[in-house]
Amino acid sequence: MSKAQNLEFFIECKDYTVSGERFQLLHDDELEMLITTPKPNDSDLSKYYQSEDYISHTDSKRSLFEKLYHIIKTYSLNKKVKLISKLNKSTGTLLDIGAGTGDFLALAQKKGWNVKGVEPNDHAKKLARQKGIDLESKTEKLKTEKFDIITMWHVLEHISDLENQIKEVKRLLKFDGHLIVAVPNFKSYDAQYYKSFWAAYDVPRHLWHFSKNAIRILFKKEGLRLEKIRPMKFDSFYVSLLSEKYKTGKMNFFRAFWIGLRSNMKGIQSQEFSSHIYILKN
Repeated sequence: MSKAQNLEFFIECKDYTVSGERFQLLHDDELEMLITTPKPNDSDLSKYYQSEDYISHTDSKRSLFEKLYHIIKTYSLNKKVKLISKLNKSTGTLLDIGAGTGDFLALAQKKGWNVKGVEPNDHAKKLARQKGIDLESKTEKLKTEKFDIITMWHVLEHISDLENQIKEVKRLLKFDGHLIVAVPNFKSYDAQYYKSFWAAYDVPRHLWHFSKNAIRILFKKEGLRLEKIRPMKFDSFYVSLLSEKYKTGKMNFFRAFWIGLRSNMKGIQSQEFSSHIYILKN
């Protein structure tokens, strides 16, 4: 980010998925967000995604964990399509940025939406193509189109040039259109419990770690108003399960379930859940 920042050390984390490298998270006091440091060069970022264990770029169901992930994913996809249909009061034009293997767009298309998607990962794009979804590599390729709904499901934290991406969303969104952003919340109970082992830090693939205040301020600069915040209650269980693996070397299902449940219970009081869905309007 281009402005001069007041940054303080917050925590050090390890990349458990690919490299084993360690990164620091620095706290931006003004925005109430964390910044992964050192930030990899754009040319180096792709190597941190080169793993069959990077689950959003695969349709694999090899392990019990992956099978559970895809069961929850199917349930969540239906809820996502219901959400966009309710917001738009019907079907319409949909852009999914960071579309992964295309499952959300495929379901939305089946429900009558006119869909487009963006995904930089070639392997994920290939899997999406097999489902009848052709994805662009970047939003700049969409020259004149405007969309009723733009979605970014756990994508914003991966974007290298945050300011430019927000400007692109503004450019592509229709007047009165809605933007949906889902991101992890480092202020949740499960984040505080697992500390450096919290799987949703996912350094260095997650370059930014947002609070409610950060989302509100960053998008307000481009004239996008935060309307609603919704919890993603399944995320606390999924993240806790992966965090247990990082912390103890094995997936302790009972412990992960208990921490995930506690996170949701505490979230009801604090309104700080493991992940949030932010609904913004142009």
